[in-house]
Amino acid sequence: MKKQKEEAQGLDDSKKLAIDQAMTQIEKQFGKGSIMRLGAASATNIIPVIPTGSLDLDIALGIGGYPLGRIVEIYGPESSGKTTLTLSAIAEAQKRGGVAAFIDAEHALDPSYAKKLGVNLEELLVSQPDNGEEALEICESLVRSNAIDIVVVDSVAALVPKAEIEGDMGDAHMGLQARLMSQALRKLTGTISKSRTVVVFINQIRMKIGVMFGSPETTTGGNALKFYSSIRLDIRKIETLKEKEEATGNRVRVKVVKNKMAPPFRQAEFDIIYNTGISRESSLVDLGVKHDIISKSGAWYSYNTEKIGQGKEAAKEYLKSNPEIALQVENMVRDLNGLPPLSAEGKPLPPQTEAQDGQRAAG
Repeated sequence: MKKQKEEAQGLDDSKKLAIDQAMTQIEKQFGKGSIMRLGAASATNIIPVIPTGSLDLDIALGIGGYPLGRIVEIYGPESSGKTTLTLSAIAEAQKRGGVAAFIDAEHALDPSYAKKLGVNLEELLVSQPDNGEEALEICESLVRSNAIDIVVVDSVAALVPKAEIEGDMGDAHMGLQARLMSQALRKLTGTISKSRTVVVFINQIRMKIGVMFGSPETTTGGNALKFYSSIRLDIRKIETLKEKEEATGNRVRVKVVKNKMAPPFRQAEFDIIYNTGISRESSLVDLGVKHDIISKSGAWYSYNTEKIGQGKEAAKEYLKSNPEIALQVENMVRDLNGLPPLSAEGKPLPPQTEAQDGQRAAG
């Protein structure tokens, strides 16, 4: 028995040595970090993200935002809030000192609206390419620079292949766009992962003809984007917000259709106010009530036994005029959902050690 144990130990040692030699050889050939053990210190468990601009959606994604080095697809009907959602993420990236690029294939970006959402126009890189190949080559060049944090492509439907643009109006070009997307994503995926850039593709919905069972809806550009995306978001308008019969915004629902980073199929609902963007205060009131941080009795909302408003609009106004209370509520919601707290500037705070927590309590 003892002899068998010694033989097994010797076999394990020789296996370990062979693996170490193979890893050394791979690192010599392909560079340091080309192979590693997943549990090693260099492979950390904390996933760095760029917030979406909506706290509800950050929670639904399970990791607090869009993961760096991954592809994200956002699709939905017209006027559902796709561009607003991406511009909000750009504003969040810039707030944290990041660099953002917007590839406007639709030639429809409204700079004044982007500014209202908090986007720094002086720092935003914008390209309006003439065809799909040009757009995707620009995207690849930006990603390869290793200096961009987020690239938004608006939209996949507008990435028209060169052959289609140069051809006549009635010419048939079967599968050209799907082939273009498939080839581009094969090239881009590895580069995106190494450069830690978030690439967000906005997509439109089309109807499949002759579908008898199931949903007839599909997205443009073939199947490649569905496979290469780490996160796919389906955004829909569910309600028009009104104030005295006048439309003031939309209530939208986002379904996390695919998520490789956390459990999928979660949903988020939030308000998009016209000319303002995603309403942070509305989300804080809804999430505060959901997590029993804000109590609701009849029409009255209270925080720490103090009444903050009669009706949701009054509660929102109170949080808007008291940013320190709003930050307290947000950090409590974030803590309950496993997300890091934020500073007054909206930047994530470094994790506290037990010693620091003890000092703070003593102080």
